[in-house]
Amino acid sequence: MTDITTDQTADDSSATPPRFDDFGLAPPIMQALADQGYVHPTPIQAKAIPIVLQGHDVMGAAQTGTGKTASFSLPIIQLLMAHANTSASPARHPVRALVLTPTRELADQVAENVKAYSRHTPLRSTVVFGGVDMTPQTAALRSGVEILIATPGRLLDHVQQKTLNLSQTEIFVMDEADRMLDMGFLPDLQRIINLLPKQRQNLMFSATFSPEIKKLAASFLDKPVLIEVARSNATADRVTQVVYRVDEEDKRDAVVHLLRGRDLKQVLVFSNTKIGASRLSRELERHGIKAAPIHGDKTQNERMAALEAFKNGSIDVLVATDVAARGLDIAELPCVINYDLPYSAEDYVHRIGRTGRAGASGDAWSLCSDKDVRLLADIEKLIRQKLTPVELVGFEGRSARNSGDKNHAERSERPERSERRPSDRGDRTASDRPRSASAPAPRREKIDPWFLKPYEPSEPAQAQTEPVLSKSSKTAPPIRRAALLGGGGNKT
Repeated sequence: MTDITTDQTADDSSATPPRFDDFGLAPPIMQALADQGYVHPTPIQAKAIPIVLQGHDVMGAAQTGTGKTASFSLPIIQLLMAHANTSASPARHPVRALVLTPTRELADQVAENVKAYSRHTPLRSTVVFGGVDMTPQTAALRSGVEILIATPGRLLDHVQQKTLNLSQTEIFVMDEADRMLDMGFLPDLQRIINLLPKQRQNLMFSATFSPEIKKLAASFLDKPVLIEVARSNATADRVTQVVYRVDEEDKRDAVVHLLRGRDLKQVLVFSNTKIGASRLSRELERHGIKAAPIHGDKTQNERMAALEAFKNGSIDVLVATDVAARGLDIAELPCVINYDLPYSAEDYVHRIGRTGRAGASGDAWSLCSDKDVRLLADIEKLIRQKLTPVELVGFEGRSARNSGDKNHAERSERPERSERRPSDRGDRTASDRPRSASAPAPRREKIDPWFLKPYEPSEPAQAQTEPVLSKSSKTAPPIRRAALLGGGGNKT
């Protein structure tokens, strides 16, 4: 494996900055770049484009937001220009380049870039991913496309429906390759690779490459050239990273405090769980902050609608799981907040890479509770940078407020206890005795007035001349007392 490593932070004022003109790209591609306002390539583009144009297999690693998509899409368009034609026959437009991505959002983002770069060429491109109707995708595939961007699951669906043929594929790209290989895509990848021709060019691009991923990727590549711009797994220098020490139960209030106190707009907040993202979004809405959740339980149309609303400013906060950590390219995104620290340290690099893109500056704030200490240590080890948690200035959590309220209540009771001082100890009744602060208040029930009447002796027993009879005794026949006393009842 050939290794090309470039320190992106190195300052060489004597070197002339490279230009896209230096790569010998076709005029239609240069016209598309001019439309986008691109003149100088980023470091990863400057290193990768010439190598890809030479036909080598490539493993490209660079910080997120540095233009990795153009690093492979521009040379692919250039290499396929030899096959470009305006024929209406689908047979003249077979799939010659396949780009796989782990998420739908990233697939859609790559497709937009490829379409923009190839707009002045006869080359056709389309994107297929799950969560939406297959009918329009099937129609596009049957009409013929040279460049196909896809997620693995939906790609295999089309293969099973026999609407897709990969036998003429010349270039195979795995974007965000670390996620493709270590998050359960390996069986699908193996099936897809078996459908491809043996002779092909393989490209793998990502922001992070662990040693295990490099070893695994070596089985798919043929004498790859490893291109690393700056340190592997490094974060962008223009992103200011701050970790705030917050109790777990105070995290939602802390997010509200950050958003309101600093008047932030267009903020991306990351949660580890789908239910956590939905709950936080509802909490922000309750506080008058326009927010929307985006996660795997949302339909693709709902996810795309939320992204569009976020991009056009209809909502200020997008609460997302890691489904949105890859592929979101939002111009001038000022801030990213980690409501939860990610379980995978590599995801931290991708999360905060949503801000500070294309040379802009940004802020990455993370909330860290006691249970997040191990996750923070993993992040520090990966990025080789110390992130010391600090207190969130001006924020008072629920536990602190509850403690303050209790102390205030105890102080307010003390004067009442000292005011009650009878002049004579003998005059103190039970009601005058002070009670402890913890003693419960006496129950005050309604008193029956009958118990307040003075004592009245009952009448003598002999005054009662008539016996008290029950209701049933009033209708009973009279009792013969003589017979009861004996002797009166026998008549002989």
